[in-house]
Amino acid sequence: MATRQSIEDLLQQCEDAIRNAHEQYQDHTRQEHYNETEFTEAMQQIETAYNDLAKMALSANGQQREQLHRMRLQLQQVQNNLILHEH
Repeated sequence: MATRQSIEDLLQQCEDAIRNAHEQYQDHTRQEHYNETEFTEAMQQIETAYNDLAKMALSANGQQREQLHRMRLQLQQVQNNLILHEH
């Protein structure tokens, strides 16, 4: 079973990834192609957090799975926004 601390750490990692993605999205909007590396890294950070959530959900209890699912939805929304903005 996943520990409470491991869930909290993972959720913090996800929140950090979302915050970074929002910052890169704003920078990308202002600077267009000048921050491609940072923008790509933000997308990778979101993908990594999403995959980590999926792995953690396998050992989580019901309440923890619900928390992880809500965070996964947030990550998907941010990821979709980044992809749409990139094109």
